[in-house]
Amino acid sequence: MDSFEINKLIGGLLGTVFVVFSVGIISDALFASPTPEKPGFAIEAAEEPAEGGPAAPAAEAKPIADLLANANAEAGAAVFKKCQACHTGEKGGPNKVGPDLWDIVDRPVAEHAGFAYSGGMKEFSKDGAEKWTYDNLNHFLTSPKKLVKGTAMSFAGLPKDEDRANVIAYLRTLSDSPKPLPTPGASADAAAPAEGAAPAKPAEGAAPAEGEAPAKPAEGEAPAAPAPAPAQ
Repeated sequence: MDSFEINKLIGGLLGTVFVVFSVGIISDALFASPTPEKPGFAIEAAEEPAEGGPAAPAAEAKPIADLLANANAEAGAAVFKKCQACHTGEKGGPNKVGPDLWDIVDRPVAEHAGFAYSGGMKEFSKDGAEKWTYDNLNHFLTSPKKLVKGTAMSFAGLPKDEDRANVIAYLRTLSDSPKPLPTPGASADAAAPAEGAAPAKPAEGAAPAEGEAPAKPAEGEAPAAPAPAPAQ
């Protein structure tokens, strides 16, 4: 082998090394990944209150009475299509995977004839004392398994207030006598006196309660005559 062929081999080897080296430099520049300051993955977690500190208040659900005030039964009929795989809504309609929902509003829980209810639903029904009130329907449609522990219903729920209100308004129409809508803003504690308010003044002439001292007469007014003893 003469020197010319040796020089060609050496030149080819050096050229190959140069190409490989250049490709490595270009690849590093294109696909460079900077090293993080701290190794690992950042996981976002809800911050818990300090020990002994007050917990953050949970967001209050909007009352169903307020939601139903602006509900649309026709829109609810479209939402109800999601339920028709398991339920019928006709008067005298057959039971499917779930019971027929005709006249469901204020119907006793787990009492529809001919349907085999789960143990969790029977327990929630309290032997028929619990009813499908507007409020119960609202909470059940939000999350069935959260309201009724052990229910066999696999439906995930309707997270949107508008969808729940619309479908409940539609369910209300599935009846010969639709139940009255609840009054928006009504509160069971409306009649209760405000905290710190003085008790109501007894009616004039009313006898004091047992163990209570009689009212002190006004200045210059003669004391009231004692009440006669009751007959034995």
